[in-house]
Amino acid sequence: MKIMVVEDEGIIAEDVITSLQKSGYMVDHSTDGEDAWIRGDTENYDAIVLDLGLPSLDGLTILKRWRAAECTTPVIILTVRDNWTERVAGINAGADDYLTKPFVMEELLARLRAVLRRSNGHSSDMISLSSLLLDTRQQSLIIEDTTHLLTSLEYRLVSYFFHHQNRIIPGAELLDHIYGDESLSNGNALEVLVARLRRKLGKEKIKTRRGQGYWMSDTD
Repeated sequence: MKIMVVEDEGIIAEDVITSLQKSGYMVDHSTDGEDAWIRGDTENYDAIVLDLGLPSLDGLTILKRWRAAECTTPVIILTVRDNWTERVAGINAGADDYLTKPFVMEELLARLRAVLRRSNGHSSDMISLSSLLLDTRQQSLIIEDTTHLLTSLEYRLVSYFFHHQNRIIPGAELLDHIYGDESLSNGNALEVLVARLRRKLGKEKIKTRRGQGYWMSDTD
């Protein structure tokens, strides 16, 4: 899953990015409002963590522009503690959730999982697909009552399939959400990763449609 963090405070941004990466997310970072607005308008993110106090263009203006352009990407806004007017304005502008500074990182991760679940029609941290069960908190996959831990790259790929069930996903889209800006230099890395997961899941779990992409079905 690919997340954009829009935060110009260096220490906060570093902590958030590190925590998200450890939790299996691919992360882009922006420190400038104008840059964030353009990225959110032109790139495909699964969710955005948006600070409201930014240089060049404030977060509330960015959010309003995204929603006016019919961008439906889930957005969690970060606000200064006790500034209830900012929180209300953010929700009214189309934010999916908010978090006040300072915050506990575990809460941000929990809220992020929640908005991702809701945006994809799931109600629990445990997401099922056919006979498989994905634990988004532990980054693990349960197959026939046996828990399999996943590497960071494996989790990114499996999580994307689970959140986009029954949809044929182009290889370029998967590469972008797994490797981000490094995707162009990874060549056949996606094919290698898919092959590795097929050995874990069973070769029929991940299907291929030549020239179109990959998908995982909710039926065996």
